[in-house]
Amino acid sequence: MAVDTGVPVELLDRALGAYLGLALGDALGATVEFMTPREIALRFADQGGIHRRIIGGGWLALPPGQVTDDTTMSLALGSALIEGARRDKLGDARLIAEAFVAWWRGKPVDCGNTCRRGIQRFIRTGALFTPPNEGDAGNGALMRNLPAALATLGDDEAFKRVSMAQAHLTHNHRLSDAAVLGLGHLLRLQLTGADAATMAQRAARLAQEQPAFRFDPYPGRASAYVVDTVQTVLWAFTRHADFEEAVQAAVNRGEDADTTGALVGMLAGARCGAGALPRHWLKRLAAPVAQAITAQTPALLALSQPRR
Repeated sequence: MAVDTGVPVELLDRALGAYLGLALGDALGATVEFMTPREIALRFADQGGIHRRIIGGGWLALPPGQVTDDTTMSLALGSALIEGARRDKLGDARLIAEAFVAWWRGKPVDCGNTCRRGIQRFIRTGALFTPPNEGDAGNGALMRNLPAALATLGDDEAFKRVSMAQAHLTHNHRLSDAAVLGLGHLLRLQLTGADAATMAQRAARLAQEQPAFRFDPYPGRASAYVVDTVQTVLWAFTRHADFEEAVQAAVNRGEDADTTGALVGMLAGARCGAGALPRHWLKRLAAPVAQAITAQTPALLALSQPRR
């Protein structure tokens, strides 16, 4: 059975689970961003020392259910990909850059330094490619790449091309590239309905291919350094089958908790599907965000479906 876009219902459920899961993890993690695990345990002692509710606040003083740049940059990228496909230019770097500029000029609640530099470079010079930089090993390109995976599902070459086009607008580092592609391939595999054993094997293989990403034993850092981010995401995702438990495990490590929460939510949401996401968290998610994701997801997936 398929919806009118030609997207199978099961695939749409997993994709929507991934996108909403990203936003849920973002909203939960933003509350404890830049805190340490000890600080989180003390702050939420009345909840057993675990942050488990979407309540907003944090250093950005967000309303409950609001999201950060992880989700809003993803939505900006998704809009650019849909517009690019309409013009027969899927993954056009200029369209993506223009979407990021519009996002930035809209005064988002947060913008990472490397993302800001890349956007400002494009505004000043029109550059669509950031020069390689050893200082650009942050997770900004990784956090927003979900739409590229959805729009190119089933086409490895297109996935790599689109992912690197969006990434290199702001980040150009071998570890960032490896993380963008590595977690992207994990997401694409989970969207096909891969079982837990297959996902664990693929995660272990990623760590073998990129030794910096080894997460067993878990090193315990969850900063915006892309290595710490990937290690935390793989650790939380592979060790917790339940969506809430996986996301909570990531965000309660603190540091860059909105991004680790978002990425674990993305993978765990693809695993369980939108229909199995926690209702009490979904009810707290900002309505405009949920509506934008619900509208964008089938449009992105439709780009990957064979034309009739």
